[in-house]
Amino acid sequence: MPSEDPQVLDQPLSDAEYHASTSAVLAAVEAQLDRWLEDDVVDIDAQRTGGLLELVFPDRSRIVINTQPPLHELWLASREGGFHYRHAAGRWVDTRDGSEFFEVLSREASRQAGLALRFSA
Repeated sequence: MPSEDPQVLDQPLSDAEYHASTSAVLAAVEAQLDRWLEDDVVDIDAQRTGGLLELVFPDRSRIVINTQPPLHELWLASREGGFHYRHAAGRWVDTRDGSEFFEVLSREASRQAGLALRFSA
């Protein structure tokens, strides 16, 4: 009997699909930061170098989002630790607990900013 688990049914991304997907994730994060700055919600500085996006919070703490092309992963590092994500069923999911990238980014950014923040694709 075939598995109904979407992670099992999902095909691996090609290199081009991986780069397009991770570029879209980084662009979505940057766009949200720009909206919050325009709306005077919070001033989180973003510094992007290739596949690395560093978010610097008002208290100078940081969250780093980093693409890992050889592994086809997306990594997130915050005060709480490091998280590794693989693409499955159209989402970036944690390799340990299956949590979704934008959910964890929202949680970690909220902790570091001291106010509720919500990122989405």
